[in-house]
Amino acid sequence: MNDSSACWLCARPLGKRIEWHHPIPKSRGGRETAPVHPICHRAIHAQLSNAELARIRGDPAQLRAHPGIAHFLNWVASKPPDFHAPTHRRR
Repeated sequence: MNDSSACWLCARPLGKRIEWHHPIPKSRGGRETAPVHPICHRAIHAQLSNAELARIRGDPAQLRAHPGIAHFLNWVASKPPDFHAPTHRRR
């Protein structure tokens, strides 16, 4: 789905730890995976439910346009590849 040397969500280079995100949730029939930073993976699932992820059908542009994800991407852009911090769920 993506160049495996860059994160599918933020496009920063991947670090030592890589997680595999199902752009279309497995529970909704998704089979493909994309490499993401652990912090990016947690941000996706903190901001969107599986139903919301299924509605955007794995479109990274729609995901990046989500206000919570856009805010996260702006914040994480300057962080090193292996940066990690606690992820808070949306309220």
